[in-house]
Amino acid sequence: MSLAKPWRDLDRSTVGSAPSRYALYELGDADGDTVGFGTGVLRDELKEALAYGDAAKVRWELADSLEHTERLLAEHTDG
Repeated sequence: MSLAKPWRDLDRSTVGSAPSRYALYELGDADGDTVGFGTGVLRDELKEALAYGDAAKVRWELADSLEHTERLLAEHTDG
């Protein structure tokens, strides 16, 4: 299940403005189709995603801890 948040372009500006907090993030292609989910410290994770170029868009939900991100991931991926 996708996050109920608007897509943002995955670019340097978005990465630079992303908080350095734990988050569940969703990566999307240029059409807004989901290509994957991830968890971790958001800014660090987005730097890596931008470097690898596997996605064009991103959206996220901030979390209080790594354990919280894992619960969010389970809720959004049915797993």
